[in-house]
Amino acid sequence: MPVRTFRAPKVPEVFLLFWVVKLLTTGMGEAGSDFLGTVSIPLAAAIGIGGFFVVLWLQLRAETYHPVRYWVTVLGVALFGTMIADGPHVVLGTPYAVDSAIYLALLVGLLAWWRQSEGTLSVHSITSSRRERFYWGAVLLTFGLGTAVGDTTAIEVGLGFAWSIALFGVLILVPYVLWRLGLNATGAFWAAYVLTRPLGASVADWLGKPHSSGGLGWGDGTVTGIALVIFAALVAYLAVSHTDVEGAHRAEPVTPELETVPE
Repeated sequence: MPVRTFRAPKVPEVFLLFWVVKLLTTGMGEAGSDFLGTVSIPLAAAIGIGGFFVVLWLQLRAETYHPVRYWVTVLGVALFGTMIADGPHVVLGTPYAVDSAIYLALLVGLLAWWRQSEGTLSVHSITSSRRERFYWGAVLLTFGLGTAVGDTTAIEVGLGFAWSIALFGVLILVPYVLWRLGLNATGAFWAAYVLTRPLGASVADWLGKPHSSGGLGWGDGTVTGIALVIFAALVAYLAVSHTDVEGAHRAEPVTPELETVPE
């Protein structure tokens, strides 16, 4: 495929609100997928699979970053990522732990390929169509991995949703602490990015699942609706304020050319 070059990175600035919206998408992906599955399997497939390819196609053909387009794509990946994680377990009967190991191997392999091809895994370097394809492939695998890991701890290990929230709430702080102690920022980012999925999904399951399953019983549809309203409000704020534009939270904006140098 021809490689296009963009004037600026096609991803948002990574700051606090980025992680808040990311966690919302993980929760909506989990609750929304489960809710659609109870309404209609064909409907769930149409929205989860068809919607994923439509929003990803729109994102990849664009030349610039836009928060609405970007975050709707992340939400589409969240729905589809839940399905590809749950599918092998439901259809083939594979344990979630096995699915987790497979997705981890695939993610590590893709990141290694990306690093070898482009010289960096930094999200600040998404300034070409090839790097963006690597990026979205990695994002999809993080959702599949995170979903499988969260189901492993909550269901197969038997921690339940509440203790899984506590576990991943602590674990997601580890990359931040290690980064403050000198860990490579790119490695810390991807570690935290993976952990947002089981954390957000555990919160959604805890709120939505019935009391008999260890949840609060709000219902997956209710949880999806509440999260969607908050998600829409935050993304609208980003679209109006432009606070998520690359370099907005830096004293000196990152020059894309510098990001092509191997880290």
